[in-house]
Amino acid sequence: MLIRASSCVGNSWCHAMFKINYCHKMFDNREIRTFVFDMINLISANYNLPVQEIGFDSDHVHFQVDIRIRSKSEAAKIFRGIIGRLIFIKFPEMKKQYFWGSGFWNPAYLMDNIGSDKAIIGQYIANQKYGGC
Repeated sequence: MLIRASSCVGNSWCHAMFKINYCHKMFDNREIRTFVFDMINLISANYNLPVQEIGFDSDHVHFQVDIRIRSKSEAAKIFRGIIGRLIFIKFPEMKKQYFWGSGFWNPAYLMDNIGSDKAIIGQYIANQKYGGC
Protein backbone atom coordinates (compact mmCIF):
# COMPACT_ATOMS: atom_id res chain seq x y z
CA MET A 1 0.00 0.00 0.00
CA LEU A 2 1.30 3.44 -0.92
CA ILE A 3 1.49 6.02 1.86
CA ARG A 4 1.35 9.79 1.49
CA ALA A 5 4.19 11.55 3.32
CA SER A 6 4.69 15.29 2.96
CA SER A 7 4.78 15.92 -0.80
CA CYS A 8 5.44 12.36 -1.95
CA VAL A 9 3.55 9.10 -2.26
CA GLY A 10 5.14 5.69 -1.76
CA ASN A 11 6.97 3.70 0.84
CA SER A 12 10.58 3.03 1.62
CA TRP A 13 10.87 -0.16 3.65
CA CYS A 14 14.33 -0.95 5.00
CA HIS A 15 15.88 -3.86 6.85
CA ALA A 16 17.59 -2.36 9.91
CA MET A 17 20.21 -4.21 11.95
CA PHE A 18 22.00 -2.67 14.94
CA LYS A 19 24.78 -4.52 16.73
CA ILE A 20 25.79 -4.03 20.36
CA ASN A 21 29.23 -2.54 20.99
CA TYR A 22 31.97 -5.10 21.80
CA CYS A 23 29.52 -7.91 20.79
CA HIS A 24 28.25 -8.27 24.37
CA LYS A 25 25.37 -10.76 24.55
CA MET A 26 23.01 -8.22 26.19
CA PHE A 27 19.87 -9.45 24.42
CA ASP A 28 20.10 -12.81 26.16
CA ASN A 29 18.74 -10.80 29.11
CA ARG A 30 14.95 -10.73 28.69
CA GLU A 31 14.53 -7.43 30.56
CA ILE A 32 16.98 -5.61 28.27
CA ARG A 33 15.50 -7.25 25.16
CA THR A 34 11.97 -6.27 26.18
CA PHE A 35 13.06 -2.70 26.93
CA VAL A 36 14.64 -2.32 23.47
CA PHE A 37 11.58 -3.95 21.83
CA ASP A 38 9.30 -1.46 23.60
CA MET A 39 11.56 1.48 22.67
CA ILE A 40 11.56 0.49 18.99
CA ASN A 41 7.76 0.47 19.02
CA LEU A 42 7.55 3.76 20.94
CA ILE A 43 9.96 5.49 18.55
CA SER A 44 8.01 4.06 15.64
CA ALA A 45 4.80 5.64 16.92
CA ASN A 46 6.34 8.97 17.95
CA TYR A 47 8.33 9.55 14.75
CA ASN A 48 5.84 8.07 12.24
CA LEU A 49 8.31 5.35 11.22
CA PRO A 50 6.19 2.17 10.90
CA VAL A 51 7.99 -0.95 12.15
CA GLN A 52 7.23 -4.59 11.44
CA GLU A 53 8.83 -7.87 12.40
CA ILE A 54 11.34 -7.25 15.21
CA GLY A 55 13.81 -10.05 15.97
CA PHE A 56 16.80 -10.32 18.30
CA ASP A 57 19.94 -12.41 18.38
CA SER A 58 22.20 -12.36 21.42
CA ASP A 59 24.13 -9.26 20.33
CA HIS A 60 22.04 -7.53 17.66
CA VAL A 61 18.50 -6.57 16.67
CA HIS A 62 16.79 -6.73 13.27
CA PHE A 63 13.58 -5.03 12.20
CA GLN A 64 11.74 -3.72 9.16
CA VAL A 65 11.05 0.01 9.10
CA ASP A 66 9.38 2.31 6.59
CA ILE A 67 11.65 5.38 6.72
CA ARG A 68 9.25 7.35 4.49
CA ILE A 69 10.85 10.71 3.63
CA ARG A 70 13.81 10.36 6.00
CA SER A 71 17.27 9.30 4.93
CA LYS A 72 18.62 5.94 6.10
CA SER A 73 21.22 7.61 8.29
CA GLU A 74 18.62 9.93 9.85
CA ALA A 75 16.32 7.01 10.69
CA ALA A 76 19.22 5.01 12.14
CA LYS A 77 20.31 8.01 14.22
CA ILE A 78 16.80 8.38 15.66
CA PHE A 79 16.51 4.73 16.75
CA ARG A 80 20.11 4.26 17.88
CA GLY A 81 20.38 7.62 19.66
CA ILE A 82 17.20 7.37 21.68
CA ILE A 83 17.64 3.71 22.62
CA GLY A 84 21.35 4.17 23.41
CA ARG A 85 20.65 7.08 25.75
CA LEU A 86 17.61 5.57 27.49
CA ILE A 87 19.08 2.11 28.02
CA PHE A 88 21.88 3.54 30.17
CA ILE A 89 19.33 5.53 32.18
CA LYS A 90 17.26 2.37 32.75
CA PHE A 91 20.31 0.12 33.38
CA PRO A 92 23.09 2.45 34.66
CA GLU A 93 25.27 -0.36 36.02
CA MET A 94 25.59 -1.81 32.52
CA LYS A 95 27.54 1.19 31.14
CA LYS A 96 30.42 0.90 33.62
CA GLN A 97 30.51 -2.89 33.70
CA TYR A 98 30.33 -3.65 29.97
CA PHE A 99 30.88 -0.49 27.95
CA TRP A 100 33.63 1.34 29.87
CA GLY A 101 32.16 4.75 29.18
CA SER A 102 31.46 4.14 25.47
CA GLY A 103 28.11 3.85 23.67
CA PHE A 104 25.67 0.93 23.61
CA TRP A 105 25.71 0.41 19.83
CA ASN A 106 28.56 -0.58 17.56
CA PRO A 107 29.25 2.29 15.12
CA ALA A 108 28.50 0.03 12.13
CA TYR A 109 24.89 -0.76 11.23
CA LEU A 110 22.75 -2.04 8.34
CA MET A 111 19.93 -0.06 6.71
CA ASP A 112 19.16 -1.78 3.44
CA ASN A 113 16.25 -1.28 1.04
CA ILE A 114 13.90 -4.25 1.03
CA GLY A 115 12.07 -3.78 -2.26
CA SER A 116 10.07 -6.81 -3.37
CA ASP A 117 11.81 -9.13 -0.84
CA LYS A 118 9.74 -7.86 2.13
CA ALA A 119 8.25 -11.26 2.97
CA ILE A 120 11.62 -13.03 2.70
CA ILE A 121 13.33 -10.45 4.94
CA GLY A 122 10.39 -10.65 7.36
CA GLN A 123 10.80 -14.42 7.62
CA TYR A 124 14.56 -14.04 8.18
CA ILE A 125 13.91 -11.59 11.03
CA ALA A 126 11.22 -13.80 12.57
CA ASN A 127 13.70 -16.71 12.61
CA GLN A 128 16.22 -14.89 14.81
CA LYS A 129 17.07 -16.43 18.19
CA TYR A 130 14.41 -14.26 19.86
CA GLY A 131 11.91 -13.60 17.06
CA GLY A 132 9.18 -11.16 18.03
CA CYS A 133 10.99 -10.46 21.30
